[in-house]
Amino acid sequence: MIEGHAGDSVAIIGRNRATTYAELADLVGRARGGFRAEGIAEGDRVVIVCSNGVPFVVAYLALLGIGAVAVPLDPTSPAGELAREIETVGAIGAVVDRAGSAAWRDLDGASIPTIRTVIAADAAELPGAVAASQVMAADPVPVVDVRPEQLAALLFTSGTAGAPRAAMLTHGSMRANLDQARSGREHLAPGDVAYGVIPLYHVYGLNVVLGQTLLSGATLLLVQRFDPATAIESIAERGVTVLFGAPPLWVAFSQFAEAPENSFSSIRIASSGASKLPVAVAESLEQRFGLVVAEGYGLTEASPVVTSSAGLQPRHGSVGVVLDGIDLRIVDEDGDDVLVGDAGELWVRGPNVFAGYLDDPAATARVLTADGWLRTGDLGYCDEDGFVYLVDRAKDLIIVSGFNVFPAEVEEVLLSHPGVAEAGVVGVPHPHTGEAVKAFVVVVDGADLDEETLIDHARLQLARYKCPSKVVIVDELPRNAAGKLLRRALDVSNH
Repeated sequence: MIEGHAGDSVAIIGRNRATTYAELADLVGRARGGFRAEGIAEGDRVVIVCSNGVPFVVAYLALLGIGAVAVPLDPTSPAGELAREIETVGAIGAVVDRAGSAAWRDLDGASIPTIRTVIAADAAELPGAVAASQVMAADPVPVVDVRPEQLAALLFTSGTAGAPRAAMLTHGSMRANLDQARSGREHLAPGDVAYGVIPLYHVYGLNVVLGQTLLSGATLLLVQRFDPATAIESIAERGVTVLFGAPPLWVAFSQFAEAPENSFSSIRIASSGASKLPVAVAESLEQRFGLVVAEGYGLTEASPVVTSSAGLQPRHGSVGVVLDGIDLRIVDEDGDDVLVGDAGELWVRGPNVFAGYLDDPAATARVLTADGWLRTGDLGYCDEDGFVYLVDRAKDLIIVSGFNVFPAEVEEVLLSHPGVAEAGVVGVPHPHTGEAVKAFVVVVDGADLDEETLIDHARLQLARYKCPSKVVIVDELPRNAAGKLLRRALDVSNH
């Protein structure tokens, strides 16, 4: 991934320090040697508990290079969650940076009995840990040959199967998706500078932001925290040309009143993923800044990208067209293809599809058909030109008096109100209609909104059965690290 690029060109900028491709290759080679010296072998599973920075990148590439399996975890997770994830994958080693040290210190050693090697930036504060500097002092060792079907990474996802499980991504599936993305009409090239705030432990950050940037020989500016003012300064100072983000990032930019009109003049590729981008936000960015944001669709189990509108004239509300090398079907409840324009479940097939869920054949069988189709659990439709539109998650569907209500449609209408910053919609039990629509809304600072105003706004644009019967104004909505709304985490019972 990093070999063959100009050695003096910058690969990574992290914590205001530039690392060239030559320097990165040397660091990764030494890490391979250091891991080997610590007894980490091909096939071993090693957790990476690191924030967005060079230590994560070096550990990840070095583990892949010796044929080990990388397991990126959220360094801000509570100790109990880390312990459960480590137990699930049977990790024998861990790489921990300063951001992950606090959670790691809280771990009870008895809860992670498989771990025999901990490599840490703050080794002095973690009893028994090996200093990362010691590991990095090893002599480099060459990359091992791996088969496409070998495991490269295990990534936790609640994705298509409910409770969090470890999705098995192979060297073949991850590389296939990188090649599929590069076959599109617009992709990264040497000289580009990409803005990397999506967490690297998320598949979007790992195989899109990091993978595509390094494969193309571009520069990745790694960012640990996002705020729109600092981001706009960084874009200008670093000459950022590629801006990856999830919808909350684009919402923040669209609402940042102090942003100059030329804030994004250096950007040639702007891409949104992880969840649906509100049409009102896309229109606002285009009208105010002249910034056209391409949308894509993907999921961990597809390594992850399935569709993209990059390089096309985006159609607001669409996630673009299917990438070359990927087959897509839209099917009804019987597994039959629907007509163009009709909604159904998206099924995906291609070399990018994952190998299944670790040690869970039943969950794997629920999402992978015998002939290789991945049942995504996402509902959508396709127009006559091949543009795909997402409707919602099948499991999030609300049924009111026998009528289907897609939460995303109601959320879109609520977001069209100028005083609404965020919206989340769920179904709640109702004695007469089976379910009713309930909305949770975050209002724009200074906006004077109440429940009745928002319900009236919805009634002007939606059929009565789709309208929220209750709107709760909250301070924030639950989202995962990539910015995806966690509808199941909305605290319905306490509002």
